[in-house]
Amino acid sequence: MGAVAARLESLDAVNAAVTRELGAATHHKGHPWRVAVLATTDGDVADARSVVLREWDEPRRTLLIYTDARSAKVAQFTAHPMGTLVLWSEALGWQLRLRVKLELQTAGLAVSSRWARLKMTPAAHDYLSPLPPGSTLDAPHHLPPTPTRESRDNFAVVMARVQAMDWLELHAEGHRRARFDGRGARWLAP
Repeated sequence: MGAVAARLESLDAVNAAVTRELGAATHHKGHPWRVAVLATTDGDVADARSVVLREWDEPRRTLLIYTDARSAKVAQFTAHPMGTLVLWSEALGWQLRLRVKLELQTAGLAVSSRWARLKMTPAAHDYLSPLPPGSTLDAPHHLPPTPTRESRDNFAVVMARVQAMDWLELHAEGHRRARFDGRGARWLAP
């Protein structure tokens, strides 16, 4: 995790620090923002789950997340492509809410190159199950045989393009909040 020596006093400094922390979160497994909560909706009911932030493309303001293409969240954001990522760092005292536009990629170089790096790791099992996530089982460990690691039929990449950032700092000297979106950057009442 990046270190912030003193309280940030300008919107530019907050934006730069948040951007730096997002990059660090995708490179360091122990970073508190590595695992985020992604909230989506099916149009009637909100749903939230933890996801792992895999990559941060700063120029495009896009985070990459891996998923099983058969998961409920994919159906939700295919119909309703807006979501919210929520991140918390106790060490910094920062909450970050990111309003994101979600897009699924199931084929092409973005998917195949990431699968090539992932397929020989234990994480590959998350995408090799013959059953969709959330399927009913007779017992906790009674899954059908797993396909070979060459199969990436269910592996997909989620592109989460940041539309707005809401930064909240909880601090003994006073809480502060800022928003960054298409209207610019501004301080808000916490």
